[in-house]
Order: sequence, then structure tokens, then C-alpha cells
Amino acid sequence: MPKILIIEDEQSMARFIQLELEHEQYETVISGDERNGLELAENGEFDLILLDIMLPGLNGVEVLRRLRLSSDVPVIMLTARDSVMDKVSGLDMGANDYITKPFAIEELLARIRAVLRQSSAAKTSVIGGDKDILTFKDLTMDCARHTVTCGGKPVELTMKEFTLLQTLIENASIVLTREQLLEKVWGYDYFGEANVVDVYIRYLRSKLETVSDTKFITTVRGMGYTVK
Repeated sequence: MPKILIIEDEQSMARFIQLELEHEQYETVISGDERNGLELAENGEFDLILLDIMLPGLNGVEVLRRLRLSSDVPVIMLTARDSVMDKVSGLDMGANDYITKPFAIEELLARIRAVLRQSSAAKTSVIGGDKDILTFKDLTMDCARHTVTCGGKPVELTMKEFTLLQTLIENASIVLTREQLLEKVWGYDYFGEANVVDVYIRYLRSKLETVSDTKFITTVRGMGYTVK
């Protein structure tokens, strides 16, 4: 039975989510305090965390940033904000998905199932030997350690940026559409805007071009992106 932590200070919302999740046979724990929630997340064995972004003390993005220092447990952000940059900031800190309030419980359940499927697939996949290492031009990715070097210099990437770059390199010279990248990186059941791909491509280009003059990612107008 998957175990889900709900970090939400609005008691009625937290209780509503808890009842719906328990009806779907999920085990749940509620924390209405962000510091207690962070402690539970760091020390508990949870399969997924629902994290409200508008917490009274530390906001959800900061809680997530601290959590990502020690844990890669899947996180879905709950937010009343609807701007692209608010959503991207959460994703950039390592969130697996987000959902904007008010939301239909069916949509939240679908997102939870999608994230849990992705997490399960990542845990059961086995990568061995040289398959751990991807190389392209002067760029090297260690998929086991989640590290990237470019021209021998380290490149710090978030988990989503790493997965996006890995997907592009694994499909080198193949033009991937935004929809294909959304499916491969964010998951088949991702419900957000397609332009999040463009935002992350800009992030990747900026970080790579900071350490190398090589142009890795090519935009194919009207189609998508490729590395070649």
C-alpha cells in the first residue's frame, strides 16, 4: 500500500485529500506545519509527498529545496498560483509534478498514479556497465551518479534538466517534439503546459554554454529539439 505524506496547513483541504486517498487504498499522514512536514519527509519512508506551496512559514519551494538535499522521494506541489514561473520554480527545485487549486480529485489521483508509476519504473530499472555513461562531443553524463561534465568542467543540473538532457542525448540526431519530450521526461499523464519544455531547454542551454562554446541543442522550427 503506497504511503503518502500530505503537507498542507489548510485543515479542511488536508482532511478532504486524506479521505479521498484512503478511499483509494493509500496510507496517509498529514502535517499542517512545514518544519514538522520536512522532518517527517526526511525521516519517514514515504512513496510520495503532496506539498502545498503556500505554507505560512517556509514556503513549499524552500521545503522542497531542503528535502532534495537528502531525498529524491517523489513530490507533487499543490499551489493556488497559476503563473508559469511559479510552477517552473517548483519543478526546477525537483518537484515531479504540480496541480493548481482548485482541482478535481480525479485529476489529483491521476497525477499521483502517474508519478508513482514513474517512480516504480525508475526503481526497478537496472543500468549496468558502460550504459551508465553517455558521451556526446565533449559532454559526459554519468547516469548512475547523476553527474554531468562538459569539457571536463562539472555542470550542475536539476533532476528534470538531467533527464531532459539524457533523453536528448539518447536520441541524438533525432528531432523530438515538445509532446514527445513531455511524455518522456514529465510522463505520459502530465497535464501541464507544453511550454515548460521551452523553459527547460533555455535552462539547459544557459548552463551548458556557461562552461563550453559548443552548441549542443538545436531548435528545429515547427518541429522540436535535437542534439547533433
